[in-house]
Amino acid sequence: MSSLAVYHVSSPDIPNKVLTHFEDITATLIEQGIHFARWEAAAKIQPGAREEDLIAAYQIQIDGLMTERGYVAVDVVSVSSDHPESDGGLDEYRHSQDEVRFFVTGRGLFNLHIGDYVYAVLCERNDLITVPAGTRHWFDGGERPHFVTIRLSGDPQGVVAELTGDDIARRFPRLED
Repeated sequence: MSSLAVYHVSSPDIPNKVLTHFEDITATLIEQGIHFARWEAAAKIQPGAREEDLIAAYQIQIDGLMTERGYVAVDVVSVSSDHPESDGGLDEYRHSQDEVRFFVTGRGLFNLHIGDYVYAVLCERNDLITVPAGTRHWFDGGERPHFVTIRLSGDPQGVVAELTGDDIARRFPRLED
């Protein structure tokens, strides 16, 4: 189940609030400029589906968001615990453009550092999150990451992370497997 925990930066062990209802999560995030939605596939997705088949299953929603927001690139990111980038390191970063992720399967924790608060958004299957350009954040796939996401971008080369140099990510709870 998707959830949102809101922490003050001075108290990373105790959230100020925890939300589990989709409408509450969406309303709280939109106040911070974060878009959160759910998509349903137009066709059944088979295990091991090719990238093209995954994109085709959500083509209507993808096309709508690309037209609405001016995104020009779409790709699929598939990560499992044996993936070379799943080293468990967490660093806060930001992008010069929006970061858009749709979870086809699996889950991941987006931690959004906005002002004096951290919004920890647990995204799961069918969740779409749009992190606006410039938002400080970090992503945690857990100790044994396993997820497939569709990523949209306003640049054909994709998004590039700019590290903030803040060690805040190491002070907050990790995604537990």
